[in-house]
Amino acid sequence: MPRSNRPRRPRGRDVEPDETPGLDRLMAGWKRTEVRRGREYQVQPISVASAQKEYVCPGCGGAVLPGTAHVVVWRTDGVLGDAADLASRRHWHNHCWSIA
Repeated sequence: MPRSNRPRRPRGRDVEPDETPGLDRLMAGWKRTEVRRGREYQVQPISVASAQKEYVCPGCGGAVLPGTAHVVVWRTDGVLGDAADLASRRHWHNHCWSIA
């Protein structure tokens, strides 16, 4: 009998149904709310592909270079309103934000 070169299982079924291989990848780009020192912040991860400009990290004073994954952080509970909070957003290295 000749050999069949077709796959035996349906496409897209390489993992068990309980496993979610892309969940960590999807969650990495989702905006989230964090509380630090009693203040609420919005934290938006920026991927390597999306990092196009150079910024100064307020945590270490170093440069966040283009092509470096990082986070953008802004307050959500400022007294001047949402527009002012968004205008005061800052780009942080991932490590600097995690230890801030």
